[in-house]
Amino acid sequence: MSNPAALEALEELMDVVARLRHPDDGCPWDLQQTHQSLVPYVLEEAHEVADALRRGDEGDMADELGDLLLQVVLHAQLAAERESFDLAQIARGISSKLIRRHPHVFGGEPRSWEEIKSEERAERGESDASLSARLQRKVRGLGAMEGAMTISRKAAAAGFEWETIGGVWEKVHEELDELKEAVASGDRAHAESELGDLLFTLVNVARWCELSPEEGLAGTNRRFLQRFSKVEAALGGELDGRSIEELDALWQQAKAELRAEADGVN
Repeated sequence: MSNPAALEALEELMDVVARLRHPDDGCPWDLQQTHQSLVPYVLEEAHEVADALRRGDEGDMADELGDLLLQVVLHAQLAAERESFDLAQIARGISSKLIRRHPHVFGGEPRSWEEIKSEERAERGESDASLSARLQRKVRGLGAMEGAMTISRKAAAAGFEWETIGGVWEKVHEELDELKEAVASGDRAHAESELGDLLFTLVNVARWCELSPEEGLAGTNRRFLQRFSKVEAALGGELDGRSIEELDALWQQAKAELRAEADGVN
C-alpha cells in the first residue's frame, strides 16, 4: 500500500540533498564528502538511533532516524553522480531481498533462512568452505564489540570452548597481566593488541553469563555522565585545581543521590 505523503517527503529530501551537492552553488562541506569521509557520520547516526530506541524517546527516535535516513540518501546521491546506483536501486534491492528471504509470507517455497542466504552467497561467488570465512563476512559490517560476541558464539558452538567458566576467568587474569606488561614496556602497538585480547576475553565472560557487553557499557556511559553532571554542578563547572580526594567524595555523593532517586522512583 503506497503512502503518497511519505513518497512526497522522500522526494523532497532527495531534492534537498541534490541541491546541497550541486557543483555550482551547493554547500562546500557537502561537496567535499565521499563515501569514505562519511563513514564516521553513518556510525555516529546509527548509534544515536540506537540510544533513542533504548530510551524509548519517540520524539528523538523520529529525529535520529531522519539523520540516519539523510546518510542513506546522501550516499545514494554520491553514487548517482557517478552513475553507479541510486536510491531507487537501493530500495528495489532490499525489497527483493526481503521477498526472497520470506517465502512463507510472499508465496514461495518454504526454505530455511540459512539455506536462502547460502544460495545468495553462492550466486555472488562467495565460499562457505570454512567457519572462519563465514565469520569474516559476518563481522565486517559489525562494531568491534558485537563482532567479538558473534565470533565467540560461533566458535564456541563449533567446539572451540572452555570446559568451565573458571577457564575463562583464568584467561582474563592472564590477558590482564600481559596488558600491564605491554603498557609498562611503552610499546603502544603491543599494548593496544593486548587490550584487544583482554576485551575479547571479557566478551567471552559475557557470553558465558548471558550478558550483553554492548548494553552493559552503554549503561555505564549513561551512569557516568549522570554522576559527572552532579559533580560539575556541585563545583559550578570548575573542576581545575580540585584534588582527587575532593572529586572522589563528590563522585560518591552523586552515586548515593542517584541511587536514592532511583529507589524513590521504584
